[in-house]
Amino acid sequence: MGESNPSTNIEDDLLLRTFFAEVSEVERDNEVLRILSCFKLNPFEHLNLSFDSSIDEVKKQYRKISLMVHPDKCKHPQAKEAFGALAKAQQLLLDPNERDYLLSQVTSAKELRVKRKKHLKKDTASKMKSLVDEGKYDKQYEQSEEFKQELKLKVRELLTEKEWRRRKMQMRISEEEGRLKKDEEEQKEIWKRKREHEEEWEGTREKRVSSWRDFMKGGKKNKKGEIRPPKLKTEDPNKSYVQRPVKRG
Repeated sequence: MGESNPSTNIEDDLLLRTFFAEVSEVERDNEVLRILSCFKLNPFEHLNLSFDSSIDEVKKQYRKISLMVHPDKCKHPQAKEAFGALAKAQQLLLDPNERDYLLSQVTSAKELRVKRKKHLKKDTASKMKSLVDEGKYDKQYEQSEEFKQELKLKVRELLTEKEWRRRKMQMRISEEEGRLKKDEEEQKEIWKRKREHEEEWEGTREKRVSSWRDFMKGGKKNKKGEIRPPKLKTEDPNKSYVQRPVKRG
């Protein structure tokens, strides 16, 4: 696509300035309301353009409407919001990927023409006319306001369906990410407790070793001040509780 002629741009700007000098405040307010009432997923509606508009037409239309609703020139309380929506619409239509996606939905929506043909087959005269001059008829029908309105509604339907699927997928991804994050945090907490337990166990190692040594020493020698029970004598016959040797036959 070739570059725009500088002199042409200057002329366009002069025409725009003249035009907006005559625009009333009511017209500015109406344009704000129109933009805000547009279907949010279709930037063509925000710029009030047909689906076959060129890049240059997008830029020119944006310049024209943005001057009408610019917050510095329009006193409507929602002018800033409308101006932002308009800027986003232009950004989407100038993005090759976004534009291709939108136009692909327009192509899918043109199945309306097929439905129109099926409807025409009910009438013999219309069917014959369609068969004889089908190409010309289709072109004329696509230029009609009826088709444009139906196409716009069909595009809305498709874009809404796609957006709903995208949001559901995003919701599932977010839920999965949340679950993975929770599992990761729980695993970290387990490792943290294990590490703290190991550090605590290692920290009491010397104490445990010392206690074991004391225990081993205590088995051979009484601790100082410790009272131990007297040993029983098995040979004392006067003690009923003394264990006597058992004679084996």
